[in-house]
Parts: sequence; C-alpha cells; structure tokens
Amino acid sequence: MRAGDRNFLLNARSPDASHKSLGGSGDFTGKSATRGLVSGLIIAITLLQAACFRPTSREPELPQYWATPIRVDVPLGLPAIESPPTNPLTAEKVVLGRQLFFDKNLSADRSQSCASCHDPERGWSNGQPVAAGVNGTLGTRNVPTIFNVALHRVQFWDGRVTSLERQALGPILNPIEMAMPSAEAVLERIHQNDDYKRMFAAAFRDGVTINNVARSLAAFERTILAGDAPYDRFKAGDEQAMSDSAKRGLAIFEQKGKCIKCHKPPNFTDISYHNIGVGFNGKQPDAGRYAVTKLKSNFGSFKSPTLRQLTKTAPYMHDGSIATIEEVVDYYDKGGNPNPQLSSEMKPLQLSKEEKHDLVQFLVEGLSSQEEPAAAGNDGSSS
Repeated sequence: MRAGDRNFLLNARSPDASHKSLGGSGDFTGKSATRGLVSGLIIAITLLQAACFRPTSREPELPQYWATPIRVDVPLGLPAIESPPTNPLTAEKVVLGRQLFFDKNLSADRSQSCASCHDPERGWSNGQPVAAGVNGTLGTRNVPTIFNVALHRVQFWDGRVTSLERQALGPILNPIEMAMPSAEAVLERIHQNDDYKRMFAAAFRDGVTINNVARSLAAFERTILAGDAPYDRFKAGDEQAMSDSAKRGLAIFEQKGKCIKCHKPPNFTDISYHNIGVGFNGKQPDAGRYAVTKLKSNFGSFKSPTLRQLTKTAPYMHDGSIATIEEVVDYYDKGGNPNPQLSSEMKPLQLSKEEKHDLVQFLVEGLSSQEEPAAAGNDGSSS
C-alpha cells in the first residue's frame, strides 16, 4: 500500500469521520454526504487492495508438518542406531533422503547421483578402483561403502568430518564428483520440483534449506545396515551357523592374523587410522590422515573400513589397488610395504596356505548378510 493510501485510511477512521451516523432525511447533504463519500472510498480501496494482492496462479498446497518418529530395526549383531539431537530420525526424512540420494539432478550436468558411486547393486560402492564424477573425471580414492556408516563417529577415508550430516553435502559440491557450484545452485534445482517442496514441508518445519538436504540424506544413510551374518548367529549360540573352515578362519582372525586389532566387532572396524603401506611401492603416496591433522605420524594413514559384506565391495584398500580378498590376505601376510610411518602391527604373519584359505572363508562366509538391508532405488531423475 502506498503512503498516501495509509494516511487516507488513518484520516478516514479519525473520530470526526467514523463515529457519527448518516442523516435520516434520505438526502446526503453536509456531514452526512461527507461520511457517505468517505465510507465509499474505504470500501473501494479495500477492494482494490484485495485485487492487487490476489495471487495470479494457485500455489501448490503443502502438507501440514507432522513428523513421524521411527526406530530402525537393527539386524542381529549390531548396536542400536542413534541419531543426533539436531536430526531425529523420522519417516518423512528417510523417504526424502532416499529421493535425494538417487536424484541425478543434483549434479552439475545431471548425470550423477549419490547412488552413481554408492550403488546398492555393488555393495553401496561402485565396483571400481576409484570414484568417477561428472564428465568422467576420476578421483584418487576408492568409494567406501555406506553399510553401517550410522555406526561411524567420523566419515571419509581420512576422517575429515565428524557426522553424516557434514559428509552428505561433500560429494554434491566437490568439483570432481557431482560438481554443483554452490549450495544455492542445489536449492535452485530442488525448487524446480513441486514434489520436493511438498516433501520438505512434510519433513521439516522450515522446509527447503541446504541443512535440511544434508539432514535428509544422513537420515536415509542411517538405515543402510548390514548384520545378521553367520558370524552374528554363531556368536548368538548357533553352532551350525558357520562351517568348520569359517570357524578356523575366525580363530586366525582373532589370534595369529591379528586382524581384530583394527577390525573390531560389531562393525569390524576400530574407526581409527593406520598406515599399512598401501601406495608406498614407488608412486607418490596419498598423505591420508596427515592432510587433516598435519601430524607426521599420520602420513599415509587411513580409517579402517568395515569388513561386513566384503564380497560386495571389491576392489579394496583406500586406492582400490587390490582386486580380491585373497590378494588382501597375501598383502597382510607379507607385512605390507615398508615406509617410515608403517604401523607397528604390520609384520609378516607366516600364514600357511590352509590358514589363508580358512581366513578367507571366514571373511566371505562369516561376514556376508543373506538379505540386503534396503531396497535398491531407481536411477532416474525426479523432475
């Protein structure tokens, strides 16, 4: 409303103009005529204002915010899944996060989604040595599976972020992954889709924000779990859950092989950093954790990955340089590649052929879940 319009209404509603009735003669003369004119003008202005502010097109109806708290059905062998107080798990967030996870529109050229690298058909990894982003740009590290990331206190191989919420936007904004130029560009893509507007409104009181994109993706990823493997049933008392070879392999895993020092149950990782010599065989090694801490002792150290669903997540190591589980066992058996920061635990194991076979059997049989914990998604766009 213009200033003049506001002043007119204030004056029209002054005591002199609003609290006296019209004359009873039927003739609008004198003050009665003035009052009639003022009343008519007020009505006309009110109607004009209503016309000016009437939307030209109908806005989409958004659902009322009504979050539905949920608890994840945790497979045998895993602890309860906890969410941070700032991002309690709800059904609406998980559904929205899944949609975002499989949406290629969230990459610069609309060719990549989170699922392009974290493919449920490939163990929530990509089956390649390293990640491939927009325009086929190759990264330098193997794609870690997202199985059981809900149990990790840090994310990425080098542990550079401390929550799934902080991790979620990294690949979307990384110039060699999904390559979106900014958070604003991500939100612009989302606002192009009316379905997203409704889904965000249902999941969050404040609707579409970049933080809510991260919260939704994190909520979905917390539901991707792997447990109830033969090892878990064996530990629960089922003596028939694993073969004799796998049982012998478990004993080697816990004792002679010393695997359990870094790959601790229940998720078969200590979520800590170790230099096992990968990459120190002639080429320039990846600095690993050192790039985060700048501590010389961390040079070439990487977070221990989970060993669950190992058969689905090849190739192995932070650079994807080892193709098979058998080759991984051989690598550890020789004690890794020498370097100044090599872990003190990396020493030749002197495993026999039979012991290697049994250890592989445990890793393959004992830690493989029989059912996928989450349904595979679509790879189409959502617009």
